[in-house]
Amino acid sequence: MSLFGLDPQSIAARVRASGRSPHVPSAGESLLRGALGFTALGLAGFAPWAMGLGRQLGEGGMYAACALAFIALSGPLLHRLITGPGSLTRCYKLFASAFLTYAVLWSAVWFGLRFKGNDYAGLVLGLAAFGAIMACAFDAKHAALKSILALIGLHALGYFLGGLAYADIGTRPELKLFGVALAKAQRATLARLLWGLFYGLGFGAGLGLAFHFCQERARALLAGPSSHEQAR
Repeated sequence: MSLFGLDPQSIAARVRASGRSPHVPSAGESLLRGALGFTALGLAGFAPWAMGLGRQLGEGGMYAACALAFIALSGPLLHRLITGPGSLTRCYKLFASAFLTYAVLWSAVWFGLRFKGNDYAGLVLGLAAFGAIMACAFDAKHAALKSILALIGLHALGYFLGGLAYADIGTRPELKLFGVALAKAQRATLARLLWGLFYGLGFGAGLGLAFHFCQERARALLAGPSSHEQAR
C-alpha cells in the first residue's frame, strides 16, 4: 500500500512525464537538507512556547499552536526531500499525517502517564508511528525499521542536547548576549528557542535519512532499465 502517490512507480512516472532529469540527493545531502529545514521548523514550532503563549492558551492550546506552526511551514522547508515534481502538496499531506500522529501519541503519554522520562517514551512511540506512516506512504516497508531507528536515534540526541541547553540557560543567575545582560524573561525565551534549535537539528537529520531510505526503490527505477528490474 502507498499513500499520496509516493510509491516508487508513481514517483518515477511523474519524473519521466516531466521530461526533466531529476535531482536525486545523496544520503548526506538528504541528512543536511532535513537538518537545516527542520531546524528552521523547530524554531518556528517552539516559538509559541518561547513567547509564553501557554499563559493565554493553556498547556494544551499552546501545544496545538506549536503543532500548527510545524505543519504550516513543513511544505516549503522540507518538500525537496521528495524526488520529482508535485512534491509540495505531497509533503504537506505526508508530514501532516505523520506529525499529527506523532504529536497525539507524544501528548497522550506526556499528559496521561506521569513518570520520569515519559517525554522520551512518548518520543519513541510517536516516532515509531511516524516512520511506519512514511514507509507505507512510499510503499517501502523494507525501509521501515531503519527509518524508525534513524528518526528515534537522531531525534532523541537532539532532544537531549536541547534539554541540556535549556537547563543550563535557565539556571544561570546572569547571562550576557553581545555584552548586554539578559533579563530573566529573555533568558527563558532564549533557553526555549535553543531547545527548539537542537530539537530541529536532530529530528531533521533523522527525517532526511528516513526520506532517503524510503525512496531507495524510486531511485533504482530512475537509474535505468537494469535497476528497474532490480526494484520490482
